[in-house]
Formats: sequence, structure tokens, C-alpha cells
Amino acid sequence: MRRFNAAASAAAALVAALTGTPAHAAAPGQAPGTAHCTATACHVDVPPGTYDVQVLLGGDTASRTSLTGETRRTLLPETAVPAGERVARSFTVDVRTPEGEPTGPDGSPGLDLAVGGAAPALAGIRVTPAHHVRQILLIGDSTVCDQPGDPYSGWGQQLPQYLRKGLSVANHADSGESTVSYLQDPRLWATVRPLIRPGDLVLVQLAHNDKTTDAATYRANLETLVAGVRERGGEPVLVTPIVRRWFNADGTLNNGTALLVNGLGVDHPAVIRSVAAAEDVPLVDLTAATKALVESLGVEGSKALYLYDEKRDNTHTSVHGATVYAGLVRDALVARHLIPAGLVRTEGEAGEGATAPGLG
Repeated sequence: MRRFNAAASAAAALVAALTGTPAHAAAPGQAPGTAHCTATACHVDVPPGTYDVQVLLGGDTASRTSLTGETRRTLLPETAVPAGERVARSFTVDVRTPEGEPTGPDGSPGLDLAVGGAAPALAGIRVTPAHHVRQILLIGDSTVCDQPGDPYSGWGQQLPQYLRKGLSVANHADSGESTVSYLQDPRLWATVRPLIRPGDLVLVQLAHNDKTTDAATYRANLETLVAGVRERGGEPVLVTPIVRRWFNADGTLNNGTALLVNGLGVDHPAVIRSVAAAEDVPLVDLTAATKALVESLGVEGSKALYLYDEKRDNTHTSVHGATVYAGLVRDALVARHLIPAGLVRTEGEAGEGATAPGLG
């Protein structure tokens, strides 16, 4: 009962702070600037940094609201609120330049949020600088990155929706990158490494574009990334690549194309597993997890995970597929105690807010 009362009090306080006009000036302690909200979008004029966002959802009629931000990152999954009620939700967001892929355009300054869902109802919003927040930094390729346009989506783009306030995702994955190019381009590893703080998680998934990288070089590059993360006080996590949707006649994915074996015979997932074991690095075996899922769905059922229907693309994921794969990453991080279960938003849980009674 005590937890419910605290949550209800928090929701009631947010009601008092945020109800009113959809565009309002910043409250004391809020990040500088004014949040200008329309029915479909909000802009908060803040400098690059990490921010806690608290929103109030709901209206006179039943609603279903989701929030995306910056370069199409899903920050809050579609949340249902009964008619006449209000629910508070919060999350932490990384605001940076460039706002999407590190080698892409700068994007617009400040924090931009898009209001979506089947029946959106955003009653209020408050943005404040986040303090003592742990980061999950992502190093990867096009299957991980913040993809700029539909129908593409990387799993890192969908990971934030599973996390609650206090844990941010800084997605520094970039399309087309291999372990070789990520280490060489000054906009990538040389830029990301100084951002790592003690206690941060750094997830590394690079394999799809190491098509001509020999085994010794690939292994050495992974070891360089691991050592660099540790030198900064971060915790490296090696992630094996998502499978390509490339079926054998028997309905399995037991072939080099699906399982990321390059033209030189380098078995990327096997090398990653070997480095993780040798360096005592936590491993997220996303190859094994996605293989099992794709095979269980079969040739037809698995098409929705990828861009087969739109692009005949069996490598890159749809928003749906990226969301499912981000959920696999979340599950692995929780199972390995790399992130606290209390900071993970799971489907059907009460969440950090509570329905505020008597509103309407």
C-alpha cells in the first residue's frame, strides 16, 4: 500500500505541475527553454546532454499514447489510459549532435519528441537535467543504429522504450561499419571512447561488414575495443550479430550467410564468443537467440521481422523486428545482472506512475 500511495502522490504532483496549456514555460529546476507542444510533437530547447523526461498521459476519453524522439528512437511504448484518468511515465534520453548516426547529419538542436499511438493524449511534459545516470553506449552497424527513415530500424533504436528513468541509451552505431572502420574513423571510436564513464555499459556488435577482415585482425580489433572500454572504467559487453534471414531447404539457418561467416571463412559469432571467454567479458549471444526465434517462426512468419516484404532485404530489420530483437537484448542484460530489473519497463507492469484518481 505504501508503494501505491507514493506512486499516486507522484502522479498527483505531476498533474498539478503539468496540466493546463499544451505549451508552457519551464518550471524552476527544469532544463532551460520552453517546451512547445502541439497535438503531435514537442520541442524543448536544451543543449546536448542527458535529460529526464516526465510525461502525463490521458484525457477525457480512453487513450493510447507512444513517444519517439530525436532520430526515430522509441522512448515510450504505446500506453493505454482509461477515460478520465491520468498516468505519469518517465524515461531518460540522450540528446547529442549528431542526433542519429555519428557520420550522419547534425539534426535539429534541442530535444524533439513525436507523439503517436492509436489515440494519443499527452496532458503534460517536464524535462530536467539527469544526474548520476548510467549509460548504455552502443557500438555497432546498421542493424543496431538509429536509422533515419522508414521502413528501417536498428535494435538499438528500439531499446530505450524498455528502460525507465535512470538508464539512458547513447546509440553510437553507424551504418556500414566494420571493426576496422569503426576504430579508424575519428567520428566513431575516438569520439565515443572519451564519453565512457565509470560503470557505463558499452555493448559492441560489429560483424556484418567485416566481410574481408581476417580472423586475427577481427579478434585483435575486438580486444582493442574491450581494452579501451575498461581503461575508461566502463564495462564492455560483446554482442554476437543478429542472423540474416537465409533459410536452408530444411527450414534451418545453418549456413554461412545466415550465421555471419565471411568469405575468408571467419566465423564472426565464434570469434566473439572466444574473445568474451578469454577476456572475461559478458556475452549477449544474439546470434543464437535470433536464430532460434527466426527458425521457430519459419519462412513466412519471420518475414515481418525483416524488410523482406518492402525491400527483399533479409539483413535489416523492420520496426517490429528491431523491437523484438531489442527485447532479446534487454532480457539478456537483465538475466546477466548487467542492468537492474527495477529500471526495466516490462509489458503489463504498473510502471513508475500510478493512475491519479478523481481526474477528468
